[in-house]
Amino acid sequence: MARRKTQTPKAPSQRQLRAGELVRHALVGILTREELRDPDLEGQLISVTEVRPSPDLRTAKVYVAPLGRGDSAKLAAGLNRCAGFLRGRLGREIEMKFTPELHFHPDNSFDTASHVDDLLNRPQVRRDLDADEDQPGNTED
Repeated sequence: MARRKTQTPKAPSQRQLRAGELVRHALVGILTREELRDPDLEGQLISVTEVRPSPDLRTAKVYVAPLGRGDSAKLAAGLNRCAGFLRGRLGREIEMKFTPELHFHPDNSFDTASHVDDLLNRPQVRRDLDADEDQPGNTED
Protein backbone atom coordinates (compact mmCIF):
# COMPACT_ATOMS: atom_id res chain seq x y z
CA MET A 1 0.00 0.00 0.00
CA ALA A 2 1.38 3.39 -0.98
CA ARG A 3 1.96 5.97 1.69
CA ARG A 4 0.10 9.18 1.40
CA LYS A 5 2.30 12.23 1.47
CA THR A 6 0.97 15.10 3.50
CA GLN A 7 1.39 18.62 2.29
CA THR A 8 3.58 20.40 4.81
CA PRO A 9 5.00 23.83 4.17
CA LYS A 10 8.62 23.50 3.21
CA ALA A 11 11.04 25.42 5.36
CA PRO A 12 13.41 27.78 3.57
CA SER A 13 16.80 26.33 2.73
CA GLN A 14 20.03 27.63 4.19
CA ARG A 15 20.77 29.20 0.82
CA GLN A 16 17.44 31.08 0.84
CA LEU A 17 18.02 32.32 4.38
CA ARG A 18 21.51 33.55 3.53
CA ALA A 19 20.32 35.28 0.35
CA GLY A 20 17.38 36.85 2.18
CA GLU A 21 19.61 38.29 4.87
CA LEU A 22 22.05 39.59 2.25
CA VAL A 23 19.22 41.34 0.38
CA ARG A 24 17.71 42.71 3.60
CA HIS A 25 21.00 44.18 4.74
CA ALA A 26 21.67 45.77 1.34
CA LEU A 27 18.12 47.20 1.12
CA VAL A 28 18.45 48.82 4.54
CA GLY A 29 21.63 50.54 3.35
CA ILE A 30 20.00 51.68 0.11
CA LEU A 31 16.90 53.02 1.86
CA THR A 32 18.97 55.03 4.33
CA ARG A 33 21.16 56.58 1.61
CA GLU A 34 18.69 57.20 -1.22
CA GLU A 35 16.01 59.85 -1.48
CA LEU A 36 12.94 58.20 -2.95
CA ARG A 37 10.64 60.60 -4.79
CA ASP A 38 7.32 59.13 -3.84
CA PRO A 39 4.75 61.07 -1.81
CA ASP A 40 3.95 58.04 0.37
CA LEU A 41 7.62 57.61 1.29
CA GLU A 42 8.53 61.22 1.98
CA GLY A 43 9.84 61.68 5.51
CA GLN A 44 9.29 58.01 6.40
CA LEU A 45 11.81 55.93 8.29
CA ILE A 46 11.50 52.39 6.95
CA SER A 47 12.24 49.14 8.73
CA VAL A 48 12.88 46.09 6.54
CA THR A 49 11.85 43.31 8.88
CA GLU A 50 12.24 40.24 6.68
CA VAL A 51 13.09 39.16 3.14
CA ARG A 52 11.79 35.80 1.88
CA PRO A 53 13.36 34.81 -1.42
CA SER A 54 11.76 32.21 -3.67
CA PRO A 55 13.54 28.84 -3.98
CA ASP A 56 15.14 29.92 -7.29
CA LEU A 57 16.15 33.30 -5.74
CA ARG A 58 14.61 35.25 -8.65
CA THR A 59 11.88 36.93 -6.63
CA ALA A 60 11.74 38.09 -3.04
CA LYS A 61 8.95 39.12 -0.70
CA VAL A 62 10.15 42.07 1.35
CA TYR A 63 8.24 42.82 4.55
CA VAL A 64 8.42 46.47 5.63
CA ALA A 65 7.05 48.55 8.49
CA PRO A 66 7.33 52.24 9.28
CA LEU A 67 9.45 53.19 12.27
CA GLY A 68 7.15 55.02 14.64
CA ARG A 69 3.68 55.85 13.40
CA GLY A 70 2.57 55.31 9.84
CA ASP A 71 0.51 53.20 7.50
CA SER A 72 2.45 50.08 6.51
CA ALA A 73 0.13 49.31 3.57
CA LYS A 74 0.69 52.79 2.13
CA LEU A 75 4.43 52.38 2.69
CA ALA A 76 4.49 49.02 0.87
CA ALA A 77 2.52 50.50 -2.04
CA GLY A 78 5.03 53.35 -2.36
CA LEU A 79 7.96 50.95 -2.27
CA ASN A 80 6.33 48.75 -4.92
CA ARG A 81 6.20 51.79 -7.20
CA CYS A 82 9.96 52.28 -6.60
CA ALA A 83 10.78 48.55 -6.88
CA GLY A 84 12.52 48.85 -10.26
CA PHE A 85 14.81 51.61 -9.03
CA LEU A 86 15.58 49.69 -5.82
CA ARG A 87 16.28 46.51 -7.78
CA GLY A 88 18.80 48.40 -9.94
CA ARG A 89 20.59 49.75 -6.86
CA LEU A 90 20.46 46.33 -5.24
CA GLY A 91 22.14 44.76 -8.29
CA ARG A 92 25.16 47.01 -7.73
CA GLU A 93 25.34 46.18 -4.02
CA ILE A 94 25.11 42.39 -3.89
CA GLU A 95 27.01 39.54 -5.51
CA MET A 96 24.33 37.21 -6.81
CA LYS A 97 23.81 35.57 -10.18
CA PHE A 98 20.37 37.19 -10.49
CA THR A 99 19.08 40.28 -8.76
CA PRO A 100 15.72 39.27 -7.29
CA GLU A 101 12.52 41.00 -8.35
CA LEU A 102 11.24 42.78 -5.23
CA HIS A 103 7.65 42.58 -3.99
CA PHE A 104 7.00 44.71 -0.90
CA HIS A 105 4.39 43.67 1.69
CA PRO A 106 3.30 45.40 4.89
CA ASP A 107 4.54 43.74 8.07
CA ASN A 108 1.73 43.75 10.61
CA SER A 109 3.46 41.60 13.22
CA PHE A 110 4.18 44.61 15.45
CA ASP A 111 0.50 45.62 15.36
CA THR A 112 -0.54 42.06 16.19
CA ALA A 113 1.89 41.90 19.12
CA SER A 114 0.65 45.18 20.57
CA HIS A 115 -2.96 44.00 20.17
CA VAL A 116 -2.17 40.80 22.11
CA ASP A 117 -0.47 42.89 24.83
CA ASP A 118 -3.57 45.11 25.04
CA LEU A 119 -5.77 42.03 25.39
CA LEU A 120 -3.59 40.56 28.15
CA ASN A 121 -3.63 43.84 30.06
CA ARG A 122 -7.44 44.08 30.17
CA PRO A 123 -8.76 43.98 33.76
CA GLN A 124 -10.83 40.81 33.17
CA VAL A 125 -7.88 38.90 31.73
CA ARG A 126 -5.42 40.27 34.31
CA ARG A 127 -7.78 39.11 37.08
CA ASP A 128 -7.85 35.58 35.64
CA LEU A 129 -4.10 35.47 35.16
CA ASP A 130 -3.47 36.66 38.73
CA ALA A 131 -5.91 34.04 40.06
CA ASP A 132 -4.02 31.27 38.25
CA GLU A 133 -0.74 32.38 39.82
CA ASP A 134 -2.21 32.42 43.35
CA GLN A 135 -3.53 28.83 43.31
CA PRO A 136 -1.53 26.30 45.35
CA GLY A 137 0.43 23.76 43.38
CA ASN A 138 1.48 26.30 40.76
CA THR A 139 5.20 26.54 41.26
CA GLU A 140 7.48 27.88 38.65
CA ASP A 141 10.72 26.02 38.08
